[in-house]
Amino acid sequence: MSRRSLRPQLNQIRGWVRQGRTDAWIAHQLEVTVQQIQAFKREQELEADGEPSEGGVEEVDLRAEDDAAIAVELEAEAARRAEEEAKAAEEAAKRAAEQEDADDEAAAKPKPRAPRRTGARSRRRGAADRAFEGTFDHGEEGYGLWLDPAVEDNPVYAEHWAGHRPVEVTIEEDQIVIRRAGGDDEAAA
Repeated sequence: MSRRSLRPQLNQIRGWVRQGRTDAWIAHQLEVTVQQIQAFKREQELEADGEPSEGGVEEVDLRAEDDAAIAVELEAEAARRAEEEAKAAEEAAKRAAEQEDADDEAAAKPKPRAPRRTGARSRRRGAADRAFEGTFDHGEEGYGLWLDPAVEDNPVYAEHWAGHRPVEVTIEEDQIVIRRAGGDDEAAA
C-alpha cells in the first residue's frame, strides 16, 4: 500500500493537535494509520507541548472523549461484522441441510429405466455429454460465443472441435444450433 501524503492536511492536523486530539482519532478521521500520523507529526514538529492555543485560553483536552468515540465505533463495526458472519453461517447451514434432504430424497427414489431405442445412432454417455455453461455476446465488436473453459477437457471437443472450424448457425425461437459446416467431408479430414 502506498503511503498517502498528509501535507495537504497540515493545517487541519495542526489544529487537531492544538485541540489535544489523539493520534488514533486523527488517523481515523484521515483514514490512515496511527504510525503515519506519528511520523508526520515528527517531520512537521507538531507535537503538543501543552502550549495554550491562540488567545491564551487552553482548550479542553478531548483525548478521553476521542478514544471513547473511536472505541464505540470500532465495537459497533465488530458487532455488525459478527452479526453478518453469523447470518451467513446460518444461511450456509440451512442450504447444506436442504441439499442433504434433497440428496436423501433422490437416493430413496428408484431411478426409472430409460426406454431402449432401436435403430437410432448410439452414443457413449457420460462425461462427454456433460452440459457446459456459455455466454452469447453481442458487443461492439460483433457477436461471439464464450464457452466454459472446462469444455477444453472434453474428449469429444478435443477430437472434433478444437481449433478453428467453419460452422453453420441456425437460429430458432428457443435455441441456436451450431453445426460443423460441410457435413461429414471434414470429419474424415
